[in-house]
Amino acid sequence: MAGTNNTGICGFQWVTCSELRACEHTTNHCHESDHICIRHPRCHNHPVCYPVSMIDQPICPPITMIPNIPANARWAQNGVTVAGGHEPGNSTNQLFNPWDLFVDDDDQTMVIADRKNHRIVQWKIGDTNGQVVAGGTGQGNRLDQLDTPIDVLIDKKTDSLIISERGNRRVVRWSRRSGTIQGEILIDNIDSYGLVTDGHGYLYISNALKHEVRRYQIGDKNGTIVAGGHGKGTGLNQLNYPHCIFVDQQQTVYVSDTYNHRVMKWNKGAKEGIVVAGGQGEGNALTQLLYPNELVVDRLGTLYIADSLNHRVIRWPKGAIQGTVIVGGNGKGARANQFNSAVSLSFDRHRDLYVVDTDNHRVQRFSIE
Repeated sequence: MAGTNNTGICGFQWVTCSELRACEHTTNHCHESDHICIRHPRCHNHPVCYPVSMIDQPICPPITMIPNIPANARWAQNGVTVAGGHEPGNSTNQLFNPWDLFVDDDDQTMVIADRKNHRIVQWKIGDTNGQVVAGGTGQGNRLDQLDTPIDVLIDKKTDSLIISERGNRRVVRWSRRSGTIQGEILIDNIDSYGLVTDGHGYLYISNALKHEVRRYQIGDKNGTIVAGGHGKGTGLNQLNYPHCIFVDQQQTVYVSDTYNHRVMKWNKGAKEGIVVAGGQGEGNALTQLLYPNELVVDRLGTLYIADSLNHRVIRWPKGAIQGTVIVGGNGKGARANQFNSAVSLSFDRHRDLYVVDTDNHRVQRFSIE
């Protein structure tokens, strides 16, 4: 069977279609907390709510979604604003220094970490206004509040948001069910920055001040170091304020080693990493990066990097010694072909590119050509 986010789901198919409720029509959500929306092959592949207890993860772990992008792909050079762009503010059509986004193809929505508004906003693609789905009740440490959220993802298995809060030094989970008014703490007393899940149910978190990345099972407070952990430095076994993470199907960890101006690759179980982009000092040459942030790795092993203070997105093929600019790189600014700190990126199923342009308080979409 297939999850509505195109991940593989293995379960027992003897449950009849008449026993399964249809998913909510507009959002593909299930109102029951212990159900997940899937396309069942015996129900004409219509989205139906399937009991989580009937899913057998050991025999069929979900497939991590890895974008399939042609090596010679090109994107429009002028972006279209799809969220924010109306000066900084807290109205529903505004953002204030957004820092991360997660594109949900199932719902055709973006979930945005609206950092200085201390909220998570869900923005239907094509709409002019967003909807607050977490926080938005002022800066604070109550369970109904957020403080400087800087990363967010959607956990499809639990139909929830997992949020990294820099100000509260914690990782929290908010249900996406309507009526949710507060979150729950998963991990606290952690200087978390980036977070990501893999196809095996693990959560990976970068700890910027400990210069390490750890892998957690949900409910685990300690985790296992999978990158760094040897103090701040430039050695191959060290990191320097790591920010964002990408994990592939082999549980290889890619880390934006932000203050070392490089991207590191740590194979599963490795004791040290490999420099796969940058590492030539800070700068704007095609061999260099300047405070890299979000990164995505496609099926060819090509990296796509939000090169934040070079105000560009750079593509770095596997094994290459330099990258190429795919959007931006036209100086700092607010024009359609410019960024003012490109901090995050994501692709949708059409391979269109979304970029968080934080100091222009907007999200830009660049259509693939």
